[in-house]
Amino acid sequence: MIELKTAAEIESMRAAGRVVATVHAEVRAHAAPGVSLLELDEVARKVIDGAGAGSSFLGYHPRFGATPYPGVICTSVNDIMLHGLPTAYQLRDGDLLSVDCGAHVDGWHADAAISFVVGTAQAEDLALIDAAERTLAAGIAAAQPGGHMGDIGHAMSEVGRAAGYGMQNDFGGHGIGRAMHEEPFVPNEGRPGRGFRLQPGLVIAIEPSLMAGGHDGYHMADDGWSLVTDDGSRSVHVEHTVAITAEGPRILTVL
Repeated sequence: MIELKTAAEIESMRAAGRVVATVHAEVRAHAAPGVSLLELDEVARKVIDGAGAGSSFLGYHPRFGATPYPGVICTSVNDIMLHGLPTAYQLRDGDLLSVDCGAHVDGWHADAAISFVVGTAQAEDLALIDAAERTLAAGIAAAQPGGHMGDIGHAMSEVGRAAGYGMQNDFGGHGIGRAMHEEPFVPNEGRPGRGFRLQPGLVIAIEPSLMAGGHDGYHMADDGWSLVTDDGSRSVHVEHTVAITAEGPRILTVL
């Protein structure tokens, strides 16, 4: 069932979105060579707790997950595309890190992800991040009232594929609201004019991931959570929670 949100409910989600954006800012500020992923998770926990919010991720146990999720953020490093666990791994200079975070305030969720280089950046990593951010921006721009879900995926694939990167459509975006994952599914690739018609009050998470090697294959790591590129190439993941309004798309996960 697809639930449309009222203006007041979207404002509640906006409050959760600010918490998520603050987590990203603090984690990015603390990420440096020698800092462990567990330390970054602790930074995120303090932000969420300090805001009086709750974690959408902690204890989450979908069918594909081997265990309930142990952290409040996903920390995906280098060839890990999605769902990387916060572990004792210490970041190294030049690591490519994606951080995904979800939080809820008064029962309303928001979800977003960022990708950045720790320390010294290589040009190819910056190009990959730039393409991912442009892919996400294209998807958000296509999230117009009266349009279709396929418009979003088509707009994103036009950018990501043109840049020569691999994409996958198994783990895409989703509706969000009272639960972190709601209907409908938001594909990373789609056909324009097809799929669910976008209406004011629909709130979705749009979240493309790109693989530098240009191939689409990935596999589950031994930890039962991390999704890793088959060719060992680096990957990035970016995401925003977006409300469809009569005036157009509104990003909820910014400061």
